[in-house]
Amino acid sequence: MGEPNHRETVAGIVAGVARGTVDPVDVVTEAVDRCRHAHAGLNALVQSRGAEAIADASRLANSPPGPLAGVPVSVKECFAVRGLVTTLGIRGRASALDRDDAGIVTRLQAAGAIVIGKGNVPQALYLHETDNPVWGRTVHPTDAQRGPGGSSGGDAALVAAGCVPLAIGTDLAGSIRQPAHACGIVGLLPRAETLGGGGAFETMPRLVGQRSRAGFLARTVDDAEAGFRGLCGTPVVGAPPVHRLRVGWWDEAGPLAPSAAVRRAVALAVERLAAAGATVTRLDPEVAAEAAWVHLGILSVDGGADIRRLFAGERPIDPVRRLLALAGIPGWARGIVAGACVWGGRALEARALRRTGPRSGAAREALLGRRGPIEATVARWATAHDCIVCPVSALPALRHGSASRLLLAASPCLLANLLDLAAGAVSVTAVRADEESGRPRSNDPVEVAAIETDRGSAGLPVAVQVIALDRRPGTAEAIVLSSMRAMAMAGCGGVTSPNVG
Repeated sequence: MGEPNHRETVAGIVAGVARGTVDPVDVVTEAVDRCRHAHAGLNALVQSRGAEAIADASRLANSPPGPLAGVPVSVKECFAVRGLVTTLGIRGRASALDRDDAGIVTRLQAAGAIVIGKGNVPQALYLHETDNPVWGRTVHPTDAQRGPGGSSGGDAALVAAGCVPLAIGTDLAGSIRQPAHACGIVGLLPRAETLGGGGAFETMPRLVGQRSRAGFLARTVDDAEAGFRGLCGTPVVGAPPVHRLRVGWWDEAGPLAPSAAVRRAVALAVERLAAAGATVTRLDPEVAAEAAWVHLGILSVDGGADIRRLFAGERPIDPVRRLLALAGIPGWARGIVAGACVWGGRALEARALRRTGPRSGAAREALLGRRGPIEATVARWATAHDCIVCPVSALPALRHGSASRLLLAASPCLLANLLDLAAGAVSVTAVRADEESGRPRSNDPVEVAAIETDRGSAGLPVAVQVIALDRRPGTAEAIVLSSMRAMAMAGCGGVTSPNVG
């Protein structure tokens, strides 16, 4: 991994365009060429507007310079871009052109950014693996046997491979932070009132109490901050200096035990903060584990009905169909099926079945009410802590085909989603060869998949998560950014990949 030069950073491009020393047409042409060169290995930019993007860049000379002038940006496939399509990886949606730009695309253009195309997504945005029958599978930039995560995986792969310095994704259950972790880049998830959902297609429009949020993927913390400032117009101010930060932390990852490298990453991050003068205190991770179950329960209250409507009779790919089948098991039958899972050695799946599934009426309200005690605990923490440092995932980048089995690996992300807290992910280390094993032997399919994920993972990046407890717009994001900057692995800036030449 290496630092990008000034023509490849957000701030460098903007400053060069403003001074007249950088031609935005050259910058965008280079980005389009990099995407074209990388496509055979990555399959990440699945809809390109190369010619249109270059034409957009040429028009910047006649416009006042914006805060993101000349910056090439990719956007997640769920954002409408006039003339492209929003398929969500579903064949039946592949022919309907986007008539208008999503709100966030309009904002990018107003800031002078150049949208070069759309990044690939999982089918129906329903997995942490970027694969679908319309565009195919996106490959991890350094390991062809693994994926870049999801659901913003295509855009994360583009950033990690150096194709674009900035990308826009969405996050309802870790979908920015998971791919940032998998690919060794930076993910920033602002609070909802700061950026909102960006006008992304709502795959779950009837969801109660939760909404997907738009956010940023970037090679460095500086680029993420420049993107946030340029697009949101919100001052990033109010964060305490690092030597005065009050940091709570834990290294647990919820129902699935974290890999050895994940625990070490949190330890390294906490050490770096403490060395910079921050006060660090271990907190009880059980609140986060409960938050994950509550959030997953809320996402499943309709039994997957919203997602099924998207298919309009089309058959989902096998991993999506498996998750939808589990989501649709009625409440009266879930205990029976869970009991059969326990008998068959599938204890983690049994636990998930008991905590999720269709609910209505009083049962749904009771589930929503479980958020209250979690909110109260986090509010109490906020009186003594500025942020939390914890894992992003229990595992490094997942092997192809394992995401539906390893859904629980993303549990550490869900506290921030449940409570609408600003959060981010930054790479702090890489898996060592001695960390490819160590899990106890098991016949549980989830544990077996975790063992297989650890095997052969040496060299893969490992990130940590920062969750701001302050809720003030701008200040919350500033805390996340300053903490990530203090923890970041030297040279963090994406990966150089044999898959992209």
